[in-house]
Formats: sequence, C-alpha cells, structure tokens
Amino acid sequence: MPPHRRVDATGIEPLEELRESVLICGRASEGLDLLPDRSVRTVVTSPPYWSLRDYEADGQIGRDDALGDYIKSVVVTFDKVRRVLGDDGTVWLNVGDSYTSGNRRYRAPDRKNRARAMRVRPPTPEGLKPKDLIGVPWRLALALQDAGWWLRSEVIWHKPNAHPESVTDRPTKAHETVFLLSKSQDYHYDTDAVRGPNGRRLRTVWDINTEPRRRGDSGVDDHPAVMPMTLARQCITITSEPGDAVLDPYAGSGTTLLAARELGRRWAGIELNPAFVDLIEHRLAR
Repeated sequence: MPPHRRVDATGIEPLEELRESVLICGRASEGLDLLPDRSVRTVVTSPPYWSLRDYEADGQIGRDDALGDYIKSVVVTFDKVRRVLGDDGTVWLNVGDSYTSGNRRYRAPDRKNRARAMRVRPPTPEGLKPKDLIGVPWRLALALQDAGWWLRSEVIWHKPNAHPESVTDRPTKAHETVFLLSKSQDYHYDTDAVRGPNGRRLRTVWDINTEPRRRGDSGVDDHPAVMPMTLARQCITITSEPGDAVLDPYAGSGTTLLAARELGRRWAGIELNPAFVDLIEHRLAR
C-alpha cells in the first residue's frame, strides 16, 4: 500500500478523492468535512467512552459533558459519517458501558486498573441512582437508529482475559458491545470471510483477548484503551474488500488503520489528540 499523508484538519481544503491513506489531526467532525462523498466502504471505530477515560485533550467528549450531550455529539458526527460512507457501507461501533458516580466529580484510582482514574467526571444523569449501570451503548445505538441508521446486530465482545476489578457487589465485567450499523437496507457483508469455531457461521458472541498496552523507550506508545487487532481485522474483513477505504473517525491508537493497511485497504483516520497522532505514526513505522 502507498504511504499515508498526515494533515491538520484546519490546514487543507477538502479532498476531491481519497486516493491515498490519510491521517487527520483534529476533531472528528472537522476531519470528516475533508473527506469526499461516498469514499469509504466501512467504518470501525470506538469513540471515547462516557465517564471512563480522561485523554487530556481540549475538546474531548465523554469526560465532563452530560450523557445526553455526549450521545448527541456522536449522533451529529455520524450524520457526517453517513455522507462519506458508500451506499452499501457499514459501521462497526464499539462502545463501553459505565456506572453512575454518585455525583463524585472524580474517579479514584483502581489498583487493578490504574488507567481508570479521572480528575474530572460528568455528573450522574438525571433519573439514575448511585451505582446504576447506565446502559450507554444501547442509549447511543437507539439514538443512532432514530437518526436513520439501520441497527443490524449487537455483538458481544467477550474478553477471556478480562482485567480484574475491585468490586465485591457485582460480577466482574468481561465484555463490551459492538454494534453493526448500515447506511441502507442492503449492504456489503461477506458471510464466508470470517468463520467461527468449527467453521460455523459467526455467532453474536466473539471471544477476543484484550491486548496489553505497550510503552516504547520514548514513552510515546502509551494509550489507555487499545482496540485488539483481532477485533479490527475481523470487522474490516467482513464488510470491505481489498482496495476499499476504511474509516476510523476516533482513531485513538490507530489499531483500525494498522489492520486496514495489513489487509490491503486504504484508510482514513481522524484523531483529536496530537500525542496520539504521533503514536499512530510510531506504530505505522514499525
């Protein structure tokens, strides 16, 4: 695959064609404005989870915005995703759930998962009680359905090596949700591209291990929530073909982009945090 191009979301004119892979530093909504209509075959993405991470970037979502504002922000961004997606295109959307904070405005460190500490947290959503499981993934999925997306499947990403939690009044969480959305009623989906155990058609529970965070000598390779390559590869393989373009509007550590390149796809990645854009380039250069 040809080398990628790195640009700033506010520094170039919109692209007339997506001939080469492109890495855009900026807000998802601004980066999407640069991409041509119907230039992408599939999207594999994981927006910042609400109330779970502080990525220390101005303009980030999910840290101190209200739940309704968070969902609205993603839905509005996905209106722009719809424009750049081909008519037979799809979206794989990975979203994690969270619990109410009891109106604590911080998240104390968890000795079993130090990355979860936050100095600032959103307030408890109206109508919910302390310690309630919020149901963020389904709240977002239904909002996207209301906005016109086809909600085609809920996949349970089961983590056999799930990280332990310091909780004593509920089971330790060992899964996340991945939704398959489509732009139209008919879309590209290759049933035979990835098979399940014993060659069976894929079920809606996928056993995929998490992958450890890695820190290079420079400290650049440090992202608190890295999507497993196996998950990204599987999604891309099912809903795109070699030569297609794959998009991740919340690129994070760049796993979707790396998987797309490995599978012979062009790609477009958008990431708000310049440090993570550097991280993506560091990973691409390996």
